[in-house]
Amino acid sequence: MEGFEPFPGGAAVRLGQAEASILRGLADQLLDLLATRGEPVEDPVAAIFAPGPTEPPADPVLARLLPDAYDDADDARERSAEFRRFTEDDLRARKRDDARALIADVDALGPGGGVLSLDAEDCRRWLGALNDLRLALAVRLEIATEEDADKLYDLPPDDERVPTVIVYSWLNMLQDSLVAAVMPPGPGDGS
Repeated sequence: MEGFEPFPGGAAVRLGQAEASILRGLADQLLDLLATRGEPVEDPVAAIFAPGPTEPPADPVLARLLPDAYDDADDARERSAEFRRFTEDDLRARKRDDARALIADVDALGPGGGVLSLDAEDCRRWLGALNDLRLALAVRLEIATEEDADKLYDLPPDDERVPTVIVYSWLNMLQDSLVAAVMPPGPGDGS
């Protein structure tokens, strides 16, 4: 598994069929989750015209992807509710757009995978989507700290979480390599 490499105007990565399939599957699941608040919708037409939500989502993954804005002020609950009312729908839409962009790029590779070249805007969308996928898996794996993540790397091979931990690690590597590929060289980097 290779990561992203710098490419003129962006970054490029080679994705095999299995890697492309994993990314697409995870992004599809994320889109499904982002389409709801983790709660049943009684009247979808009324929901379109309803004011933005004021309470955090019920689903723990959504709560992590759409966190409260304030947590340390005396009136944090009220301030977070007001902030959420005006921002959650737009944030949710941006996250869906990022996941859709990832899916479109992966689908464009065709069934056998291939080399994917991303321009600067594509890189921004991929960074957003990769981060959301990584955070979603972290919640499902109950990773809250670096120590929690480190413990998962010592699981016995027959633990049912091992495949998810491998995918989580791979997403981390992809995200890190994409950041490195698009970051301008710093002073003393030999450039």
